[in-house]
Amino acid sequence: MNGHTGTRVRRDHDCSPARISGAAETAETAETDAPAVDRGAFPRQKTGSKARRAADRWAARLLEHREPLLLSWRRPRRVSLTIPRSVDIAEAEEFIQKFHAENPSAGDLRERLAQLRTSVSRTGTYEHTFLELQWAARAAWRHAARCSGRDKWRTLRVRDRRAVTDPQQVAAETIAHLRDATSGGRIRSSITVFAPDTPERRGPRILNSQAVRYAGYREPAGETTGDPINVPLTELAASLGWKGDGSPFDVLPLVVMDSETQLHVFQVPGDAVLEVPITHPEFGWFAELGLRWYAVPVITDMYLEAGGIRYPCAPFNGWYQASTEVGVRNLGDPDRYNMLPAVAAGMGLDVSSVATFWPDRAAVELAVAVQHSFRAAGVMATDHQTEARRFMRFAEAEEAASRPWCADWSWINPPISASTTPMFHRTYPERLLKPGFFRHEDSMTPS
Repeated sequence: MNGHTGTRVRRDHDCSPARISGAAETAETAETDAPAVDRGAFPRQKTGSKARRAADRWAARLLEHREPLLLSWRRPRRVSLTIPRSVDIAEAEEFIQKFHAENPSAGDLRERLAQLRTSVSRTGTYEHTFLELQWAARAAWRHAARCSGRDKWRTLRVRDRRAVTDPQQVAAETIAHLRDATSGGRIRSSITVFAPDTPERRGPRILNSQAVRYAGYREPAGETTGDPINVPLTELAASLGWKGDGSPFDVLPLVVMDSETQLHVFQVPGDAVLEVPITHPEFGWFAELGLRWYAVPVITDMYLEAGGIRYPCAPFNGWYQASTEVGVRNLGDPDRYNMLPAVAAGMGLDVSSVATFWPDRAAVELAVAVQHSFRAAGVMATDHQTEARRFMRFAEAEEAASRPWCADWSWINPPISASTTPMFHRTYPERLLKPGFFRHEDSMTPS
């Protein structure tokens, strides 16, 4: 991961995503810049796959507990949910004390604590200064137990958009974030923080797991075209008026929920999405698979929590560990694009038994292809071997600074060749640290 220090707050944005209000309008706005892909080249997922079952369970839970969320767009009345509670004074004070401990030049601690107490007693909440927000976001990245790329946490760029609540502005600023973070392939780690939850009203939310996601379409025979993990979001977007092309790489629209749980859908402009065509440095036939992936993973379904304040919409990004995140998992997992059999076939491997290690060999070459393709396209990315060593330096730095830190062994170790990395051979402290990023309880992304 890498990035640059935060810049001065800007109040303008450079794009206005089209609001989708019906199928007729959608037909004109659903174009992408990417060339058409032969659907026949992609193995389609069966109904019983793990990802599909997880997606169906999510939809069932959401319908059971939050039916108004999915159906409110059909109803003239508003939907009222529980108003967020007041800020816990003790939690807020602890946050301010930690901030001042790491930022001794921030001003008088006692004065700031007095301001906090007065605000909470009067309104039930308080407002972070920009420096407090910036530190909260960076510390949250530092505390992210499932992220192996935290060594550049100090460089996270913070876009302060706490005044933004309107769904169209939320979408526009998220797309502006995507454009800015992409930077022509020179990826910049960034976060955009929208309005927080308060005792008076909820902040906005984005239901997509990432700003760019590929649609997943259920086929009549029970198979899936595209990404199975995104079937629920695809069907929700379609119910709200969006219509895709039905290809394996249709970019989904942003689904934004306002403070009254109304849903709003906005097209992601094709020119805002940088995609990388996947080829292999040695296998010419690899290009015929028609694979591609987007350059920047902007996470949109997690909230930032700091000092008792929850920011329910805080899109953030680093850059891909392309070899494993894109290659082995997104494109290779049986419950995702399931490309290992196609790669094995192209390599002429014996697939009669897993004992021939054909899945292992195909996974390595898929990782090689993705890493090569990102590099050839000039898109910043890292690989699992390099990232493992960077993580070990991060762990050593945190221990040397006597700061509490944590890591989830099962997440930070790569899905291939784990034992060849230094991360594999030690244990890590498991603890919940705040400030932090947390997934919404009803997120569409399986945990």
